[in-house]
Formats: sequence, C-alpha cells, structure tokens
Amino acid sequence: MEQARTRTAHRCHCPDCQRNPGSHSADRHAAIIALLAVLNEQARRLVAAFLAGQQGRGGITQIARISGLSRNTIRRGLRELTRPDAFSSLRIRRPGGGRKRAEKKMSSLRGCARGSLA
Repeated sequence: MEQARTRTAHRCHCPDCQRNPGSHSADRHAAIIALLAVLNEQARRLVAAFLAGQQGRGGITQIARISGLSRNTIRRGLRELTRPDAFSSLRIRRPGGGRKRAEKKMSSLRGCARGSLA
C-alpha cells in the first residue's frame, strides 16, 4: 500500500500571528496554510499569486511570510496568471525539471565503476 505524501505544516511568521495567535487574522492565515499544503506545486504557486494580487501593495511579501513560499515563486505565479498560454501544458514542471530517473543514475554509476576497475 502506497503512503500518501504529506507536507509539514508551515507556521505563519507575521507580526499579527506572533502577537495574538487566536485572532481572526491568525485563523485566516492558518486556513491559507492548510489550503496551500494540499495543492501541487503549480497550483500552490498560482493560488499564492492570486492571494498576493488580492492584497495589493505588499501582498507578495505578506503571502510569502504567511505561506513560507519564496517571493520569487509568488512573482512567477503572478507572471503565469497574466499569461493565458501558461495553462496550455498539463505538466507541473518544465521539461528536465525534477530528479533524474533512477535508471539514469544507475547507468552512470556502472560506467564509473567500469572505469575505475580497468
């Protein structure tokens, strides 16, 4: 049976949540964190960008502080939201992104081992 991957929950580091953890804004931030935790990386980036756009000036920094995402990641999401062709691909990552396949790693290790034995 395959185990479901879970992300560790990020804690909000904004001054409001630090001062008053039971406030309405702290509850709102916890809901944002819970929503972002269940999304894949593309959807997480787009939702964070949407929320930052709704905040207006300073929204990128605020959402970055709440979510733990990089400001550059949120900026990338904003660029993707403004480009309609960004959704044309069903891929989450660009081609070549992510880890190398295990088969490729093993074949390169076999080549290194042959070279050292010769």
